[in-house]
Amino acid sequence: MSSILTNIQDNIATITLNRPDVFNSFNREMALALQDALDKCADDEGVRAIVITGSGKAFCAGQDLKEVTSPDINPGFRKILEEHYNPIITRIRTIEKPVLAAVNGVAAGAGANIALACDIVVASESASFIQAFSKIGLIPDSAGTFFLPRLIGLQKASALMMLGDKVSAQEAFNMGMIYKFYPVAFFEEEIGKLAHTLAEMPTHALALTKKLLNRSMVNNLEEQLKMESDLQIEASESHDYNEGVTAFVEKRVPKFQGK
Repeated sequence: MSSILTNIQDNIATITLNRPDVFNSFNREMALALQDALDKCADDEGVRAIVITGSGKAFCAGQDLKEVTSPDINPGFRKILEEHYNPIITRIRTIEKPVLAAVNGVAAGAGANIALACDIVVASESASFIQAFSKIGLIPDSAGTFFLPRLIGLQKASALMMLGDKVSAQEAFNMGMIYKFYPVAFFEEEIGKLAHTLAEMPTHALALTKKLLNRSMVNNLEEQLKMESDLQIEASESHDYNEGVTAFVEKRVPKFQGK
C-alpha cells in the first residue's frame, strides 16, 4: 500500500499521508513520495489547489522513530533534515498554488510544523498539535522555529516548544495558530468547500500573494513596497484580472483560469 495517496478531482489535488498504523509518521519512502507528489501537482495545470491530510486517526506523528533507531536503515539526522523535511517545507512555500493543511487528528513534531508551513491550516475539532521534540531531547525542526513564533508570538512559541504541551484545535484557533476548526461530523464537507473556493479563485494572484508573504519575513518596508508594486503590475496584466473586472461590471460570477 502506497504511503502517499494522491487524488485529483475538480482541479483539487488531495494528498493523503497514508501510514495509519504508525499515525502517518515519516520514513524515507514517505518523505520522498510526498516531495514527488508535490512536484507533480506543481507541474499539473489542472491542479489549482492542494490539500494535505492524513489517513486514519492522525494527521502526522512526525518522524518514525523506528527508522532512526534501526542500525540497518537509520539514514541519520542530517540526511533526514536535508533530504526529507527541508525539501518538503521548501516545496510547500514555493509551489505557486494554494496549499491547505486539513489536520484530521494529532499533528506532532515535524508533522505539526509541516502543517503550519501550509498557506491555510484548518483542523478537525478532535485534532491536536504537539511540539514533541523536547520530550526526546531534540530541537524543533521543519521550520517550526521560523513559522510558529510568527504565528503566535515568541513567548507562547517558546513555552510550547520547551514544555511540549498538547494544544487542542480550539486552543490553536484561539492563539492564531490555525485559521479555523470544524466539528468532526462536518470536517470533510467543510474541507471540500474551502478547497473548491480556493480552486475557483484567481490562483495566479494567490501565487503572487504567497511570494509577497514569503518575502515579508525578511524584507524591510521599502523592499516590500517595491515588490508589491512590481507584482501588482504583473497581476494587473493577467487574464484573471481582466475577467474579474469584466465580471464585476457585468454583474456575473467570474470564471478564473489561474492565468
